[in-house]
Amino acid sequence: MDTRRLLRTFAIGIGTAGLLISGCSGSGSSPSASATGTAAREGLSSYYAQKLSWRDCGVEGFECTTMKAPKDYDQPDDGDIELAVSRKKATGPGKRIGSLLVNPGGPGGSAIGYLQGYAALGYPAQVRARYDMVAIDPRGVARSEPVECLTGPEMDAYTQVDQTPDDQAEVRKLSASFEKFAAGCEKRSGEILPYVSTVDTARDMDVLRALLGDEKLSYVGASYGTFLGATYADLFPERAGRLVLDGAMDPSLKAIDMNRDQTAGFEGAFQSFAADCVEQPDCPLGTTSTADAATALKQLFKDLDAKPVPTGDDRELGESLATTGVIAAMYDEAAWPQLREALTGAQRSDGSGLLSLADSYYEREPNGKYANLMFANAAVNCLDLPPAFDGPDAVEKAVPDFEKASPVFGRGFAWASLNCAHWPTEATGTPHRTEAKGADPIVVVGTTRDPATPYQWSRSLAEQLSSGTLLTYEGDGHTAYGRGSDCVDTAINTYLLEGTPPTDGKKCT
Repeated sequence: MDTRRLLRTFAIGIGTAGLLISGCSGSGSSPSASATGTAAREGLSSYYAQKLSWRDCGVEGFECTTMKAPKDYDQPDDGDIELAVSRKKATGPGKRIGSLLVNPGGPGGSAIGYLQGYAALGYPAQVRARYDMVAIDPRGVARSEPVECLTGPEMDAYTQVDQTPDDQAEVRKLSASFEKFAAGCEKRSGEILPYVSTVDTARDMDVLRALLGDEKLSYVGASYGTFLGATYADLFPERAGRLVLDGAMDPSLKAIDMNRDQTAGFEGAFQSFAADCVEQPDCPLGTTSTADAATALKQLFKDLDAKPVPTGDDRELGESLATTGVIAAMYDEAAWPQLREALTGAQRSDGSGLLSLADSYYEREPNGKYANLMFANAAVNCLDLPPAFDGPDAVEKAVPDFEKASPVFGRGFAWASLNCAHWPTEATGTPHRTEAKGADPIVVVGTTRDPATPYQWSRSLAEQLSSGTLLTYEGDGHTAYGRGSDCVDTAINTYLLEGTPPTDGKKCT
């Protein structure tokens, strides 16, 4: 996979399972009258009236700045949080439409990293010509007062804990690892943990919209970024402009239902991989049937659980890291050849290939330092919804349902869903329908064999939104825009450039 596509692939898809993306200056235009009035009533006038001072980022073609937002929107006098913003101005030709905000998902993926590494370079040229491409790292993420939880060595240990416990001793060890993770977050980032919800970030986006001088928000959000965009539209329907929600989440689901659906999604993705693999001469899972391929993969996981293999690193490859490596490759079918090679290596006692995929998923650098992706992922997810399980007994009861959803990944996904049980901050969000009544047309994009955000979630969100329009990509992989379908790209480009959404129910291959 080329570097840009690799960045895109891993930035947009951690999802919800918890396994586990020359100096110059200027100022934003004044906010709209409606925004100013609302801000005044809520005590937010100073935030909507601040000026942005743009500077060189050190990355050619990009400008950077910071903006302030209240740490607590319910108590705006209790202090600020500083958020990082970057943009690449519209290149022309054609009249500038406004700003296009992008978010790659996660939660926890750096929007600025995504902008500078992919979106402002890889989005269709006609879109980049007419829009200033803009990103804000959400609160608690990357450059915006990041949540921190574990040191590099501690995170190495955490990612290797067995997530398919075979006895009560292993159950206690896994539960203790989640407890240690949560305690580390509270110790290092306790002051910010209550204030990193999706609602908080959506409100930050509205402040930025106003500071950029846009009457309405134009936005492309992928994966978790769809939940963020839908939340924005629900909070500010009159300010929701051209919104593309690609690989949608369903805000109406409980955490346990969301995690079980995602488990089935990864099973479907594996079935697609297996069907392709058994037709290849180098398939390490046999060349007969997808059922045999699944059996072979489960046996490999079992063997690695019993006896990890070397990787050429200080870490060995056990079942947990191997599973993460396989899951990472399910996000994009372009990674399937790499996965075949990595599985072949693991069968021959060389775990380096699967370890490399797992490290990419976790955003681990060669020096052992981790980005804060997984820390922010847990912090946001555990605040947005009550935990899927309150303890190991509840997981044990649910394991059969998860294994029914995925014979290959089900048990591990069930236990991974215990990650919020020890969270130090009580959830502030609940499952709810998201209607955004009064918003302009919103385009929801669903991929039929998407592993991380199953297709039924896109259908559900499009149905919930009062102005939702569903665009379907019949294919594999996570999300659809910019993945090679001219049909999808043309429909979205037309919407972004002309404001005309695709016909509801339009299908692309």
